[in-house]
Amino acid sequence: MTYSVDAFPGRTISVDGKSYLYFGGTSYLGLQTDAVFQDIYIKNLKNYGTNYGASRKANVQISVFEEAEKYLANLVGSESCITMSSGYLAGQLVARSLNSDVYELFYAPESHSAVHIPGMEPYQSFDDLSTAISSHFNKSKKVPVAFMDSILVLEGGYPHFAGLRRLPLEKIILVIDDSHGIGIVGENGCGAYERAKQLNAKEVIVCCSLGKGYGIQAGGIFGSKNRIEQFKNTDFFGGASPASPAAIATLLNGKKVFEEKRKLLNQNIQWFVKSLKNPELLNYLDNYPAFYFSNPKIASFLEKNDVLITNFNYPNEDSPLMSRIVLSAVHTREDITVLAELLNAL
Repeated sequence: MTYSVDAFPGRTISVDGKSYLYFGGTSYLGLQTDAVFQDIYIKNLKNYGTNYGASRKANVQISVFEEAEKYLANLVGSESCITMSSGYLAGQLVARSLNSDVYELFYAPESHSAVHIPGMEPYQSFDDLSTAISSHFNKSKKVPVAFMDSILVLEGGYPHFAGLRRLPLEKIILVIDDSHGIGIVGENGCGAYERAKQLNAKEVIVCCSLGKGYGIQAGGIFGSKNRIEQFKNTDFFGGASPASPAAIATLLNGKKVFEEKRKLLNQNIQWFVKSLKNPELLNYLDNYPAFYFSNPKIASFLEKNDVLITNFNYPNEDSPLMSRIVLSAVHTREDITVLAELLNAL
């Protein structure tokens, strides 16, 4: 069922006058409704304006973009970084740039549509992916590029990337979509880049949305200096408007807020897991705020008890149902206790 609301969904939402606890969405740190974070954003809006519609290649350039990109590259441990106006655009820049006669593209299970080229479907398992890439080496000299999401419902992703370890990674370029990892996992929210680098692949490129972990409308791409320069020199990058400079500046100014919110989120995760009597109902990663399940009765039961979660066909109506419980930094211990007690009653 679809619900229409007229305000950003925080820890609670109101639908037709009825209040629900809300454990869905992707606002892991709850930044969008945080007063301190909003004040930082508003201050930057007054300085940079509400939008910047010029190319990053224009003869007048706003310096905050390069400043933020250096900060982000240092945070994740990459040589270089560029930002885009969205994570989807960042993923498409990477995918389209690599869709050439030099490379052969392969998609791991659960890879996001942001990095998909139309007509190319993800493999159903990492075994199938491994078989396809092994077969590729017997008939082609193209460099294989494996696309995958860092955070997976199935095993195989962050932090160990076990699904990739059977591949001859030294011959493969890895493209990791870290939209649900950056800002949340790793030291200081550094995301999956350093872990992926430890796989010793031929090359590692990470693309992501900055909206999930950092509450701003922007995307990022991380990689070697040479690769990032190649992306910068495309018509795709030069022809697109950048992210709002006010949003990018807020990324720089909000470091203390991010740190505080990650601590609160981690406390909420630990309390929830500790409170569950039947954790086998859910699939989840350690220290990660999303909890997945496939039993449709869970979502119905929670809704009847005034709790709404993420529960819809994603990314389109023909896709499987995505059902997940999402904790955020804005949830109170009482909220989480209510949720856990409902799940314990199943």
